[in-house]
Amino acid sequence: MFIDSDIKEFVEALSSKEPVPGGGGAAALAGALGNALVSMVGNLTVGKEKYKDVEPEVIEILKKAKELQEKLLSLIDEDAQVFSKVAAAYKMPKNTEEEKAKKQEALNQALKDACKVPVEIMEYSLEAIKLQRRLAEIGSNLAISDVGVGALLLKAAVLSGKLNVYINLNSITDKEFVEETKERIEKISEDAEKLADEAYQIILQKLKIEK
Repeated sequence: MFIDSDIKEFVEALSSKEPVPGGGGAAALAGALGNALVSMVGNLTVGKEKYKDVEPEVIEILKKAKELQEKLLSLIDEDAQVFSKVAAAYKMPKNTEEEKAKKQEALNQALKDACKVPVEIMEYSLEAIKLQRRLAEIGSNLAISDVGVGALLLKAAVLSGKLNVYINLNSITDKEFVEETKERIEKISEDAEKLADEAYQIILQKLKIEK
């Protein structure tokens, strides 16, 4: 269970030659970190007189962020679990035509399952980006840079998840599944980049940084 590791342990495991944790787990962690900053900014906004008019909305944002945090953290370990199924499928024998067919069927299913986790990382990170996009407008100005850091981490999580989907799609022979999944993740990444970039530009303007 990597989510129970401390930071040093996880980074050392990530840097080893072991296949897990890998890019998928790192993407999920990036999403969790970006989402945690949603909660941080929300908590710094609630209870301040200056932001009392938006407090009910920020409280709702905090509730959504808490739900997303649990999901993103769980995907760190889920990514490792689905990879083990892919590795097992690759090790299946292929000496006869029957064995080749069984191996391809098992591999297709394992790779489809392996696509599910990074797609979910993308989806949950996009939902968190939507929260950061709103906080860029209504969150405490004392923590506005943290909104930007969160948005950038979440954008990285989405694009990293996309890479992890594609590397699995390239070995799947089910063309309908491949095309449907590609369409889905391209839409997610397009929306995520747009919203994260909007949040970043709002923050630059608030900080009066030259674009």
